[in-house]
Amino acid sequence: MKFHINPLASDIIISIYAITTLFIRFKYENITNVTPMLSIVMGICFVVIIWALIKLKVLNPNWFGLLNSKNAKS
Repeated sequence: MKFHINPLASDIIISIYAITTLFIRFKYENITNVTPMLSIVMGICFVVIIWALIKLKVLNPNWFGLLNSKNAKS
């Protein structure tokens, strides 16, 4: 049995995750001397984590209803 989170909760979790990771990156980069390449690598790592959760269907984002492809007519 796979663990699924409903779309609204997924949207909220992704938003909180994005804000938190940006805060951590800005705070960490301000405290230490971080090169631009290390900053990019950290950002990619944070994005890969959330991407993997979406690909594994743990998170099911609805993007707050902005991209509603199920109801779109072709």
